[in-house]
Amino acid sequence: MLQQYKTTLFIFLIFTFASAQIDPDKVIIRKTLSEAWELDSIDKQGTFRLMSYRPIYFSAARWSSRRNTEPFNESGEFQSKDKNIFNNIETKFQISFKTKVIQGLLFGTGDLWVGYTQKAHWQVYNKTLSRAFREVNYEPEVMLNFPTKIPLFKGHIRTVGLTLNHQSNGKDIPTSRSWNRIILNIGYEYKNWNINFRPWYRMPDDEDENPGITRSVGDAELEVATHFGKHEFYTIINHSFSTLEKGNIQLNYVFPIHGHLRGHAQVFQGYGETLIDYNIQQTTIGIGVSFANW
Repeated sequence: MLQQYKTTLFIFLIFTFASAQIDPDKVIIRKTLSEAWELDSIDKQGTFRLMSYRPIYFSAARWSSRRNTEPFNESGEFQSKDKNIFNNIETKFQISFKTKVIQGLLFGTGDLWVGYTQKAHWQVYNKTLSRAFREVNYEPEVMLNFPTKIPLFKGHIRTVGLTLNHQSNGKDIPTSRSWNRIILNIGYEYKNWNINFRPWYRMPDDEDENPGITRSVGDAELEVATHFGKHEFYTIINHSFSTLEKGNIQLNYVFPIHGHLRGHAQVFQGYGETLIDYNIQQTTIGIGVSFANW
């Protein structure tokens, strides 16, 4: 456990130090889809360059309207009888990286990427639980992207791709949670607006630890982002095609502090903020700092 704390603090300090060294006049608030995925020839950077993928942030305080004191899943097989004494205030952080491993697949147009995202909820203010990590979600991915420039309304569909996604919390039964998906990604761009639509197919699992996850979390994601000067806003919506009453929405506001260091306010409402909470509805509010966005 002590090693986990050291690793977390080390990562946080590296990003804080690196952010403070950047000239604020050279800060790029949001990359275009071409810059993010190297779609156009002018943006090609080759392979095996490590770069940010999803937003990287640290929320010093995250408040929840509902504590999941008895995690369970709908099958009952993985039900936990433990009475977990969680605080409704904790810290949350997310780190995310990607790298291109093959450039110019399939007639020289496609690129193969690998990505990794880790999201952690840390009961750092909870002395009763020895400041333990409540939930850590691990998400490795393999992504095949193709550049496009299809006119749509006043903008363009700039990328179409497929992703093989695995997400798990690395725990043992009864609180183990995981699922595998094949995700279609469609990226649309108009002026300073980026829209990504990601419907997915959940792959069958003989030992299903969360059988109702698509009913709670959904089977598609919509991400909409824009910026005004150095202020950035992005929304992530997950919803199901089969039910209308569940899903979730996450609202994010990123604002300048100093150099590349920016503040980050986040509001979440709905189901599945973490895998262990996939069938728990809650509202959460977090405040912290942001290091990198989409």
